[in-house]
Amino acid sequence: MMIKKRAMILVSNDPESIRLGANEIVQHLNESLATYGLQDEVDVSTVSDINHSNILPLVVVYPEAVVYGPVKASDVRYLVEEHLYKGRVVDDLLAPPKMLTGQIGWLRGHKGYNPAEQRIVLERAGRIDPDNIEEYITSNGYDALGKVLSEMTPESVIDVVEKSGLQGRGGAGFPTGRKWKFVRAAQGSKKYIVCNADESEPGTFKDRIVLEGDPHVIIESMAIAAYAIGADEGYIYIRGEYGLAYRRLEKAILQAREFGFLGNNIFGTEFNFDIHIHAGAGAYVCGEETALLESLEGKRGEPRSRPPYPVTKGLWNKPTSVNNVETLQTFLPSSGMAQSGIAPLAHPPALAQKCIRSWAMSTSAV
Repeated sequence: MMIKKRAMILVSNDPESIRLGANEIVQHLNESLATYGLQDEVDVSTVSDINHSNILPLVVVYPEAVVYGPVKASDVRYLVEEHLYKGRVVDDLLAPPKMLTGQIGWLRGHKGYNPAEQRIVLERAGRIDPDNIEEYITSNGYDALGKVLSEMTPESVIDVVEKSGLQGRGGAGFPTGRKWKFVRAAQGSKKYIVCNADESEPGTFKDRIVLEGDPHVIIESMAIAAYAIGADEGYIYIRGEYGLAYRRLEKAILQAREFGFLGNNIFGTEFNFDIHIHAGAGAYVCGEETALLESLEGKRGEPRSRPPYPVTKGLWNKPTSVNNVETLQTFLPSSGMAQSGIAPLAHPPALAQKCIRSWAMSTSAV
């Protein structure tokens, strides 16, 4: 279980904030929290789209929702000592009241919200260092993969996912377990698992939050899905504009190989699996699964006529399961595989389908 935090710090990380030293502020925050022994009590995360360039970089401290800005790296130790160690607001670093509007006003209006929320799908995003596989491991990462490979058959994995009632989050709502069953039953020894991370809907960023904040959960989920369907190779097709997400996924894949979670004989078993990452060229139509497969094969990204469906003739005409980011990030908690025991969550499938979702809200707050 992850330790419940008593406070959370948000640091603005839009391009202007980064130019003015936001990354250094995050680094100094982590160092100062460790100095005062607060590293296990306080989370440090980031927030973008502040839209107030004259008070950047911005630091918001929850649960009080106190807004500081502009903050310099040299201010950080003083801020941590006064606010988080001694419990006193640092008046001389407060952002001007007249600037507390728009997105900042929304953040300020949610006192106690972030530290108190119970996350399920986004449990780790923003709470661990996405570039550090060890932080993912210490928060129960790759436990489910180890349990699946040592305790379950591919058929039993599919059975658990079917019983969970999980449906695809790409829009059609096709049952995930049934799709995996079709791919496993398809003829042929070569099969693929493909993650559709081509998030191109205007104003949508729910997948980006996971890809940037918790990339290893996608790798672990793809590995379990590959084991279930009989695949030894996977692809992540990511939106070309998601540069940071691409780099973090690329690093996560390298780390997973180094730690033995990708490659040959994973967890000492006969299961072999590896992942490749491919950046799209910005074509909106490639969000459709067959157009995505055409693009992966180096062709023009245009939808295929169906049937045949990807579950029998997908990538390079091999049986393929195409699952989007939200489906993959959701199936661990919805199936119960992310818990201490492997069993579906204790509620009807219909309720499981309704309850576990992630949403992106894009608006202009006034």
